[in-house]
Amino acid sequence: MEKCIIYCRVSTEKKEQQTSLERQVEELTSLAKRNNLPIYKTIKEEQSGYSMEREGLLEILDDFSAGKASILCVQDDTRLGRGHAKVAVLHALHKSGVTIYSVRENGVLELSESDSMLIDILSIVEEHQRKLHNFKIKRGMKRAVENGYRPDKNLKNRGQGERIKKEVPIEEIIRLRQRDLPFYDIAATLRGLGYDVSKATVHRRYREHMKKEDERS
Repeated sequence: MEKCIIYCRVSTEKKEQQTSLERQVEELTSLAKRNNLPIYKTIKEEQSGYSMEREGLLEILDDFSAGKASILCVQDDTRLGRGHAKVAVLHALHKSGVTIYSVRENGVLELSESDSMLIDILSIVEEHQRKLHNFKIKRGMKRAVENGYRPDKNLKNRGQGERIKKEVPIEEIIRLRQRDLPFYDIAATLRGLGYDVSKATVHRRYREHMKKEDERS
């Protein structure tokens, strides 16, 4: 049976907002029960909806990417974010095939016409960007081979065609991330270089690195 994640958000630490946070948990728990949705996890956080740098948000995106749940329960679409951040979150959830339930609709969230149109446009643009980026990878690999690079050296048990499991090059991940490359494309780039990594792995390693950097500072 498909599992759901409950996501609750308020923007400040004021006492009245704390009450709102707990009310969201209660309402969403009831929503999940009414729709026979097993609850995998409940996330509560106090962050601005205009920010994408939310630990709780990144956590649920990781869980969905890993297949730990496939349904998200929120009070309404504004809990996902505000302005451009909301559209970006909706787009990320759409790509992961996540179904969103809301208390407001008492069921599956109905997006506004403008939000739906923006998500469709983003999907089309992203697909063309991905094709262009993959073409650049293929062109770069072709040039590397012409200059003496031998991809077969990255393979073990050549009869079986298995790749050697390598450490993920965190320096390369950081460099590509600084160029605003999405984790999906970073993973595709690394695979083109012979590293057998997924988007979730790249995202996790990046977060681990940034956490260590924060602890050092």
